[in-house]
Amino acid sequence: MSPYRQPPQSAFHSMAQAPPPTQQLTNQMSAMNFGGYGQRPMQVPQSPSSSAAPQQYQTSPPLAMGHPPLSLPGQQPSSLGSPPPMATMGSMAAPPMGMSGPPGPGVHQPPLGPQGYPQQPGSPISGPYGAQMAGPQMAGPQSGAFPGGFPGGPAQMAGPPQKKLDPDSIPSTTQVIEDDQAKRGGQVYVTNIRGQVPPLVTTDFTVQDQGNASPRFMRCTTYSFPSTADLAKQCKVPLAAIIKPFATVPKNETPLYIVNHGETGPIRCNRCKAYMCPYMQFIDGGRRYQCGFCSCVNEVPVQYFQHLDHMGRRMDLYERPELSLGSYEFIATLDYCKNNKPPNPPVYIFMIDVSYNNIKSGLVKLICEELKTLLDRLPKEEGAETSPIKVGFVTYNKILHFYNVKSALAQPQMMVVSDVAEMFVPLLDGFLVNFQESRAVVNNLLDQIPDMFADTNESETVFAPVIQAGVEALKAAECSGKLFIFHSSIPTAEAPGKLKNRDDRKLVGTEKEKTLFQPQRGVYEQLTKDCVAQGCCVDLFLFPNQYVDIATMGDVPSHTSGSIYKYSNFQVEVNGPQFISDLRRDVEKSIGFDAIMRVRTGTGFRATDFFGAIYMNNTTDVEMAAVDCDKAVTVEFKHDDTLSEESGAVMQCALLYTTIGGQRRLRIHNLSLNCSSQLSELYKSCETDALINFFAKSAYRAMLNQPLKTVREILVNQMAHMLACYRKSCASPSAASQLILPDAMKVFPVYMNSLLKTATLVGSTELSTDDRAFHRLLVNAMGVEETQVLLYPRLIPLHTMDVSSEVIPAPVRCSEERLSESGMFLLENGLSVFLWLGQACPPDLIQNLFSVPSLGHLPSEGMSLPVLDNAHSRKIHSIISSISQQRATSMKLLIVKQKDQSEMLFRQHLVEDKGLHGGASYMDFLCYVHREIRQLLT
Repeated sequence: MSPYRQPPQSAFHSMAQAPPPTQQLTNQMSAMNFGGYGQRPMQVPQSPSSSAAPQQYQTSPPLAMGHPPLSLPGQQPSSLGSPPPMATMGSMAAPPMGMSGPPGPGVHQPPLGPQGYPQQPGSPISGPYGAQMAGPQMAGPQSGAFPGGFPGGPAQMAGPPQKKLDPDSIPSTTQVIEDDQAKRGGQVYVTNIRGQVPPLVTTDFTVQDQGNASPRFMRCTTYSFPSTADLAKQCKVPLAAIIKPFATVPKNETPLYIVNHGETGPIRCNRCKAYMCPYMQFIDGGRRYQCGFCSCVNEVPVQYFQHLDHMGRRMDLYERPELSLGSYEFIATLDYCKNNKPPNPPVYIFMIDVSYNNIKSGLVKLICEELKTLLDRLPKEEGAETSPIKVGFVTYNKILHFYNVKSALAQPQMMVVSDVAEMFVPLLDGFLVNFQESRAVVNNLLDQIPDMFADTNESETVFAPVIQAGVEALKAAECSGKLFIFHSSIPTAEAPGKLKNRDDRKLVGTEKEKTLFQPQRGVYEQLTKDCVAQGCCVDLFLFPNQYVDIATMGDVPSHTSGSIYKYSNFQVEVNGPQFISDLRRDVEKSIGFDAIMRVRTGTGFRATDFFGAIYMNNTTDVEMAAVDCDKAVTVEFKHDDTLSEESGAVMQCALLYTTIGGQRRLRIHNLSLNCSSQLSELYKSCETDALINFFAKSAYRAMLNQPLKTVREILVNQMAHMLACYRKSCASPSAASQLILPDAMKVFPVYMNSLLKTATLVGSTELSTDDRAFHRLLVNAMGVEETQVLLYPRLIPLHTMDVSSEVIPAPVRCSEERLSESGMFLLENGLSVFLWLGQACPPDLIQNLFSVPSLGHLPSEGMSLPVLDNAHSRKIHSIISSISQQRATSMKLLIVKQKDQSEMLFRQHLVEDKGLHGGASYMDFLCYVHREIRQLLT
């Protein structure tokens, strides 16, 4: 086998030679059926087992959780006893298999393999889930009895394998997405029904708000909450909402209405302070209303009084957005402003690292050139001619240079602060200016900066003092705003916040691995507090050539609702377009400042945990220095009483923020869900994409306090519990050999397995610590759309497409088995996009796209896709461009040829296959989960 086919520690199924991974599974899944999602249960003939020697083994009981701060949210302590030695698969009686290892209290604990999973002593290749692998097979986490190691009863020993298990028979994500698009695509989704499940995030639909917030703003893990805490504990399905308060509303949907109640301000419940919304019930002829959240009866203010109709509804119901819509805005009064005075418009400060690396790479020149045109496109209020945002400029290496760009000056003036320990802003007047007024001076400065530092040899940088300078400038100007920091290396110069290289790969797989992701505290912790208090959001553009400790450098951005971008080994011609595209979008996107969000709920449950690029000073207020259209906050709910099935579960997200123009506003999103004492209702109303968003964020937080192995075990354990509870409480009786999945969760295992294989959770010494930390921080701020495509990328065949058609070809399953040597595929996951070229790709296709006669004429590295004047070229560019428009960040196109070294990068995104750095294939994982479920049920 060629070396690219056999990466270290990973038996890799190649397309041409190894049998499909499913072949080895036939014996394992022989009597295992997939039922419960509208398919006929499938029976698979037996095949002979491999000759694994039986040994004695006991499984450990399901993991019991630690203290709440350490445990994964949504996970209850497990009170199950030790399950029997091993659940048999199908009708085959399997002698218990085992592993030896240091004995625990009544449990044999197997030694751990490189993945932190149990490993068979002396196994030649350790599989992603530990145990033994024979050739390209993989063995299971808790026994040798996994594909390739299944001891069948004597009756099954004879005869050749009769039939391969068809991979098409296991639930397919692409099929689920296609079916939903076919059923609900192109339709109007009206939000007037409580607890209705919206179309999937991948489906194109139009929202009409009639009393509940659009799913673009709020999505839930289930739209039918269990009525009691006991039921919630039993099913272990986390109850959560993913809120994107500033989500972009498509052009064909109504923008949010703005309600102005004048000096009296918004109407609120006296007791729980919820804002007026469709869930308030008017009584007593319209003179009083009962709060839909806490049931308190309030007087209606005189100026707000209106008569009721014969149905008990106000006559002006449809004239008032706050009575008839799920989402709207109130203009806030001075009571909602700092120091009771209206805020100033925000400022944007551009802070450029002018050390040797950034000058040499051409980055500084690129930034300065781009800013000349970009500053004309600063965000502005609807209908306004110009932007009210003021701008300022700082350059730095180990000292900081501030610039006076007052419009009256002929030349910009530089002021240097070299005492970085005691940071201050040396000038106020002329540092923050209106670009339109100071255009000539600013452009003059942007022309001069690259030349001023052209001969620099300074390679050391500071970082914390740069943020400090930005916060001080905002304090002095009494406004909120954003810092755009362009930085290249780990800050090693003597200054507060100096960092040392602590990248120790020897910690991977140990108890101490978590320390790699914990930010270095001290200065940065205080800076975060200062930034949030001032409404100062930090966006960090990193251009590293080596380790920069992203876990620490990204800490302030990730708590001030900032964004982090990373361009490793930056070269202007290679990464320039991607960086410029990110910078443009970042500067232009719709945004609010100095925000505080609170989620109120009806009686019986409350918001207990919050995940996102946020800061929390107490248990209820979510503080965000800024809030933009891409940032999502995931909120977990817990019961504190019984919920009424009649009144359902209501929630209201209220976001107080400052607009670009300096107006204080309240943005309100309301959502009402069903409640049921029937778990079948909960499972029917689940949303897999929202669930996986919750699990990703909660796992990525838990890994700061617990070993990765524990976090992975909790994830699998909780999923098995959720599915076992469905099996026990909701599914119709069937053979134990059937794997029964709830219809709304049938592809949940493929997403969960993909999450377990992400660079952050997989824990391999081959992966860069910075990449893993970066990925962790990115996911923390993502909404449901972003985590969906990240964990199940789109694999689009291009060789069979109709070039005259407008539509993007339908994606295929994300597995190597779907690739063909004569094919060409595009893979995208929201962060990267790959163009994969098969070895036998037709020469005319290559000619049309690259203007060379055949694949052999293409270089192995540094290929780009030229824009050519033919139908194929136009079509592929249009597909890539329409994909890019849907995504939050710009994606660099990587072109990979089959069997080239670079193909490894592409292959790690084929999430149905075995992970390159460890992790099971989808099929193997499904078998493992099935066995876990059966163990829980026996």
